[in-house]
Amino acid sequence: MASHIVGYPRMGPKRELKFALESFWDGKSSAEDLEKVATDLRASIWKQMSEAGIKYIPSNTFSYYDQVLDTTAMLGAVPDRYSWTGGEIGHSTYFSMARGNAAVPAMEMTKWFDTNYHFIVPELSPATKFSYASHKAVSEYKEAKALGVDTVPVLVGPVSYLLLSKAAKGVEKSFSLLSLLDSILPIYKEVVAELKAAGASWIQFDEPTLVKDLAAHELAAFSSAYAELESALSGLNVLIETYFADVPAESYKTLTSLSGVTAYGFDLVRGTKTVELIKSTGIPSGKYLFAGVVDGRNIWADDLAASLSTLQSLESVVGKDKLVVSTSCSLMHTAVDLVNETKLDSEIKSWLAFAAQKVVEVNALGKALAGQKDEAYFAANAAAQASRRSSPRVNNEEVQKAAAALKGSDHRRATPVSARLDAQQKKLNLPVLPTTTIGSFPQTMDLRRVRREYKAKKISEEDYVSAIKEEISKVVKIQEELDIDVLVHGEPERNDMVEYFGEQLSGFAFTANGWVQSYGSRCVKPPIIYGDVSRPNPMTVFWSKMAQSMTPRPMKGMLTGPVTILNWSFVRNDQPRFETCYQIALAIKKEVEDLEAGGIQVIQIDEAALREGLPLRKSEHAFYLDWAVHSFRITNCGVQDTTQIHTHMCYSNFNDIIHSIINMDADVITIENSRSDEKLLSVFREGVTYGAGIGPGVYDIHSPRIPSTEEIADRVNKMLAVLDTNILWVNPDCGLKTRKYTEVKPALTNMVAAAKLIRTQLASTK
Repeated sequence: MASHIVGYPRMGPKRELKFALESFWDGKSSAEDLEKVATDLRASIWKQMSEAGIKYIPSNTFSYYDQVLDTTAMLGAVPDRYSWTGGEIGHSTYFSMARGNAAVPAMEMTKWFDTNYHFIVPELSPATKFSYASHKAVSEYKEAKALGVDTVPVLVGPVSYLLLSKAAKGVEKSFSLLSLLDSILPIYKEVVAELKAAGASWIQFDEPTLVKDLAAHELAAFSSAYAELESALSGLNVLIETYFADVPAESYKTLTSLSGVTAYGFDLVRGTKTVELIKSTGIPSGKYLFAGVVDGRNIWADDLAASLSTLQSLESVVGKDKLVVSTSCSLMHTAVDLVNETKLDSEIKSWLAFAAQKVVEVNALGKALAGQKDEAYFAANAAAQASRRSSPRVNNEEVQKAAAALKGSDHRRATPVSARLDAQQKKLNLPVLPTTTIGSFPQTMDLRRVRREYKAKKISEEDYVSAIKEEISKVVKIQEELDIDVLVHGEPERNDMVEYFGEQLSGFAFTANGWVQSYGSRCVKPPIIYGDVSRPNPMTVFWSKMAQSMTPRPMKGMLTGPVTILNWSFVRNDQPRFETCYQIALAIKKEVEDLEAGGIQVIQIDEAALREGLPLRKSEHAFYLDWAVHSFRITNCGVQDTTQIHTHMCYSNFNDIIHSIINMDADVITIENSRSDEKLLSVFREGVTYGAGIGPGVYDIHSPRIPSTEEIADRVNKMLAVLDTNILWVNPDCGLKTRKYTEVKPALTNMVAAAKLIRTQLASTK
């Protein structure tokens, strides 16, 4: 029985690619050095899957930034501002599109479906000139073949590519991105022809947009695209891969009738209804089913007995020789290898499987279907599953009762936001267009060293507190010198905000090397929520009170919200996600109340990932938004009117959930805006009224580029065209952790100068 992996982590077990990229960007290494790291990583990945017995091994899933940007490069769809003159796209143009440069801003970055992974959004117009400008897919296939590994080259499918794109600035609203299908298909044909000539026998097109609610004309685009590609694909086995959700019935019908397609891949973990759809509708005769039964998005060991049962039920539908065991999606969404976790609790470790272990699980299931079941391996798996179900560490009856009592109640502050803002202004006395930042300041090498040494017990707690106090003092002084109105302590005690809070909550476990790529070189190490969640002790009160004592200006207490902690963790899969979220909300509520009692007047509860968790199907939106918004309100429903509650959201399209954002009832929301051409502002132009404070980001912190005072002032004036002066805040898009002080100080200087310039202009017009 054959086995398949949709995709694999690309950072490496020690984040080799991360450090190679950063060294290259800093000018400390050459392109050749970067390529060597990438080549070695690819070779080890292919070798690992080959030795594990995987038949269908992917290539072209390795990326320096993301697979959509790679496709943009393949198609030569470079926006004019990058001054690309043709030929093979090199590192300079590629990374300028992703990160911007001194002269021009980066392209928009947004979340990849409902994951914490990001992609660079293509900017297309009727004038876009396409050309075959990156031969990466063919080169990587040849590279693997030279190593003795025959891979399945993976391409982002042409229809999904267009549906994930956006119209370039200034393009007429009537422009349809799908109208460019005939322009990009010739390039896909060229790529396919080169792959065939190189000896490829299979090719995988990722078309994940098929799981969304598509209109008839969008479904028709799939039919026409693959009909056009049919002759080019002749002689190849073609797999169309979908993931992250159920495939709707109409999409399933379209998919299974596509011309020239040999196989269909489905996520049978998040798409549980798809199993019944396959059974009731069937698979066209002679076609392959790539059954994604091993979860590619979470770190729990697969329930092999349950997966084997699912697979056996599908054998009668497609036939034993046409059923392929697969992961539900790319393994890039999970950590690399559990072998690297030498200090993780042994009981919890027995419940887990990272990417390397999932490869083994996929192959074990394939062998079991073929009658070669490894009884010892399956028995050990069953014992681990039973251990997890019965462990007293997982269940806390008191926490469960408190969370259950929240259902059906409406937790919100008793006073309307307009009255609260008046009370807060009397206490805080802020100027028009108050300035602030989102929370974090640059994480210097010295700061990382101090945290590392404290964790390793090489320095005392007293020395650690002294070092962090010194860092907070430096950050406070910088902000006072810049004349920022509402300060932050810079979060020097935190490497990662979700990890920081999870370490102090019960029910969480932590890895040493469980890194997952978020975008480019940005990696995160998600906590593992294995049991019921509670807060044994205050988490941030000590640091926030210390920071506030250093300045007469308001100092924000900085917390991560329950929905973001949930969505940025590996979450237990043995109870509904909303139940876990309510437990986290109650823990954060205690922290909010302790901060207020400690004299903190402004508390920011970040919900950066609230939009990210929105289900892909519209029919599921209302339920998710109801419990997600409710969870946020639980955290702060008991504070006084004079305590100002902020929240922050980043890198998603918020227009379709603006009413839910309003329903969160925060006093101030700071929100990503700059990379997306102020899309957020369009909802206010269209008549949505927002009465709370709002700070649409005025510059992009994910780029090293420093915006001028004039550029920021122009952005603020665009905001003032649709927002009332008395509710507008001026702030960056996100936290400053990933930037350097040489970038942060001039950017914030210009931001404050822009706010003061417009204040003067507003005063002169009164």
